[in-house]
Amino acid sequence: MMSLANGRPYLAIPGPSVMPDKVLRAMHRASPNIYEGELHDVTYSLIPDLKSVARTRHDVAIYIGNGHAAWEAALSNTLSRGDTVLVLATGRFCIGWGEMAAKIGAQVQTIDYGQQSDADLDQFEATLAADKDHRIKAVLAVHVDTSTSVKNDIAGMRARLDKLGHPALLMADCIASLGCDRFEMDAWGVDVMVAGCQKGLMTPAGMSFVFFNDKANAAQGNCVTHYWDWRPRTDPEGYWQLFDGTAPTHHLFGLRAALDMINEEGLENVWARHDQIAATLWAACEAWQSEGPLWLNIQDRAKRSVAVTSIGLGADNADALRTWTETHTGLTLGIGLGREPASGYFRVGHMGHVNAHMMMSVVGTIEAGLLALDLPHGAGALDAAARVIAQKPAKVDASPVAASHPERHPAVQRQCCD
Repeated sequence: MMSLANGRPYLAIPGPSVMPDKVLRAMHRASPNIYEGELHDVTYSLIPDLKSVARTRHDVAIYIGNGHAAWEAALSNTLSRGDTVLVLATGRFCIGWGEMAAKIGAQVQTIDYGQQSDADLDQFEATLAADKDHRIKAVLAVHVDTSTSVKNDIAGMRARLDKLGHPALLMADCIASLGCDRFEMDAWGVDVMVAGCQKGLMTPAGMSFVFFNDKANAAQGNCVTHYWDWRPRTDPEGYWQLFDGTAPTHHLFGLRAALDMINEEGLENVWARHDQIAATLWAACEAWQSEGPLWLNIQDRAKRSVAVTSIGLGADNADALRTWTETHTGLTLGIGLGREPASGYFRVGHMGHVNAHMMMSVVGTIEAGLLALDLPHGAGALDAAARVIAQKPAKVDASPVAASHPERHPAVQRQCCD
């Protein structure tokens, strides 16, 4: 039977994201020598560029694992059993981070802001003010929750901590947002940040990163074990200690190509591109939601991530739409993760290697699906999206973000400073 899905499929889920051909080509090679040579040079060259994307002068440890691995590394390096952590939950993922903290022996205090709201900073401040004995050792927050697409005010959280002189570590999950939404680790006063390689960093899933400052490094508790210890990974006596064993060889070559692409485009331009691509989808959704069951999960544009958009469609309509777009057109949309009912929500990932015509194809395909399924919706979505694309892009600084300082290892110094 003839199918319009034949041809190159488009994975528009919120990670793993679209993998650039440059990244795939960099990984398509024989296994390298892991004991010396090119692999070592490539690995050490990644460190300053990862810091540049995170906007930090501090340390980064690389783990062979997904985002949950980075969660555990961040917690185990800083907490002791019995410590209290405060979870600011704005979707499924920060709740999950808190669940992991409980499993390593922490006491977890959660403020749940629901599925359609960012963290209320006044309530956060009141909770901190009530903690007279400073039992709270860490605040866990998600910069962007992939399940709800809400974006939290991380800098505002630091301001409230500083206002009260509260010593808790501020930890931010940037797994969905790094390289997409603007994030400034040092300027915003973040002590620990976790990220993954498979979203804005455009590399197949399998590596994660924990960025941490001196305050976090000094907070060593009794939970860390040999593998998760970030100290040998950031000050290694030998290359193998960067990964506590064999390196994730091909991922490192892929990440090198991805960071080169970010440097060539310029981080400010990367952020601006994501802003305009996201606004294209939002314009269409705002037209569709004027009539019928579709709605944007986060109505306030200022509180939406430019990496992912969560959309409600009601009943089982979202599952029906996802099935139709994948079966009939080759477009895969994200599931309604952590929502009730999950079948009533879908998500669109617009992170990493995504451009204007790709987003216009998503908009057009969703419109076709709404028509095919006879779901009522407002008119003018394609015109609204096209007008966003037609806008003159904002002029931004395209120069790469300079590495903050040379690293300890001499190979890194060569990469940074030659």
